Amino acid sequence: MYVVSDPARPLVTETARLEGVGVRRGGTDILQDVTLTLRRRDHLAVLGPNGAGKTTLLRVLSTYLYPTRGEATVLGTTFGRGDLRELRPRIGFVSVGLDPLTHERAAALPLVAVACRGGLWPPPGILDDPALRSAAESALARVGAGHLAERRVDTLSQGERQRVRMARALATDPELLLLDEPFAGLDLGGREALLLDVERLLADPDGPTVVMVTHHLEELPPGVVSGLLLRSGRSLAAGPVDDVLTDAAVSEAFGIDVEVRRRGGRWTATAGVR
Repeated sequence: MYVVSDPARPLVTETARLEGVGVRRGGTDILQDVTLTLRRRDHLAVLGPNGAGKTTLLRVLSTYLYPTRGEATVLGTTFGRGDLRELRPRIGFVSVGLDPLTHERAAALPLVAVACRGGLWPPPGILDDPALRSAAESALARVGAGHLAERRVDTLSQGERQRVRMARALATDPELLLLDEPFAGLDLGGREALLLDVERLLADPDGPTVVMVTHHLEELPPGVVSGLLLRSGRSLAAGPVDDVLTDAAVSEAFGIDVEVRRRGGRWTATAGVR
């Protein structure tokens, strides 16, 4: 990857620590008293209903949103005690909400290449830099999208676009990768194909620590080892995923009786069975 050789990049064993973090906007508490320790490669699934505060939590972890209360530390830097701008190349963020900021009429390869420089619109000649081209090609290959290099992004399917989004996030070889509902809008085939790529990423010993937001247990890859359940901005359960995703905790989070099962590393949740 483009920045792997940077000798100034510190090795961090604790990816993030939140202590009593709250976010209040317009008189409403969006997050309340969230405490979380995320160690390196301790891949985390964040689940909860709409309005639970999941995306707000990702925005805090991305360093673009300061908590109203509590203390947040990401990649060794505590908010208010260091320059968070220096952390941002080390954090990848995948969200369809970022699409309006990128040049979707560009081909995938230059669009991924410009992400290595923190850019959104690829300038002419960007692929003339061999290091940038190589980094972009590697990032696309990492998510099974090498064959999309010459395709314009606005001609791609939703699943193909999601691969390009992930490649852009991986282009700087981040230590923390935030996935905001990565399987939203995908059909069954697209979801399962992308799940395999995400699972390979989670299994890569040199890969980033992944935090994934979803509404659906069926979307969790087997490599997720930790879980966090949110409801109305509050943490209902946090810890090892098998301890968090129980019938009682998931039922409380979503406000409906469900039965949770895990088979072959994959999860299911069925409503109305209790």
